Amino acid sequence: MKIRIGVGLGAETSPVELPGIVDRLEAAGVDSVWFSEQVYSDAVDPFVGMAHALARTSSLKAGTSVAVLPGRHPVLVAKQIASLAALAPKRVLPVFGLRPARRSEWPLFEVPAGARAAVFDESLRLLRAALAGETEFGGEFWKLADVEVGPRLERPVDIWLGGSAPAAYRRIGQYADGWLGSFLSPADARKAREAIETAAAAAGRSIEADHYGMSLVLSEDGIPAPLAATVRSRRPDTDPADVIATDWSSLHRLLDGHLEAGLTKFVVYHRGGSSFEAFLERFVEELLPRQN
Repeated sequence: MKIRIGVGLGAETSPVELPGIVDRLEAAGVDSVWFSEQVYSDAVDPFVGMAHALARTSSLKAGTSVAVLPGRHPVLVAKQIASLAALAPKRVLPVFGLRPARRSEWPLFEVPAGARAAVFDESLRLLRAALAGETEFGGEFWKLADVEVGPRLERPVDIWLGGSAPAAYRRIGQYADGWLGSFLSPADARKAREAIETAAAAAGRSIEADHYGMSLVLSEDGIPAPLAATVRSRRPDTDPADVIATDWSSLHRLLDGHLEAGLTKFVVYHRGGSSFEAFLERFVEELLPRQN
């Protein structure tokens, strides 16, 4: 199975810095760059970031980690994905989630009260239908005729999902081509992968064995309180030290554990410590040899 490791960009990456970072990632031979959904920050919009990165490069892949789907019209999202994939074949990696990580941004992605999960499920069905060239769609939230999203793609784009709850695993098994988790220990990641596989089998589907991944954080100045609080809010039973690396050795141990758990795709976020240039130099030295 193909092991691939990309670099994630967070809210601290400004538009001024982005072109140079993308160019350095391409020159270094890094597999992919990932853009977060952070509306109330200086970070670029994930779809705009992907377009910028893909336009400047010829081999670097670009993904969303993760973009919110409920609250966006799925046909318009399908148009964005189809356009990007036509311009940069095999380099577009969309990953979607239920809602923004920041609670203050939840109202920006409005859906009917109490229906976010149902809207997410239907959004995924409509997104896939539009990308597959289906012209009719009848659901609870959308009833559309004469849908015609182009350009038509020779190769379908894989749609991955985030999430770390039983409902998310069910949704991934039913609708997704892959999973990108976060803030899970290797043991919990194994349980998640198995739950997704079970859900996929129950839906009469299967997910490719190398389509399971994890976002990892390297926080070289220790684990700051806000980051630890984020982990505890999502996983109250998890020690932040079990899911966040504070040096390269602990990052390797996390990678080893997740590989043993059956995961093969990784996104590494850098927090604190060295400059991005120093981080990238160590990334190339430490992590590119782990790919196959």
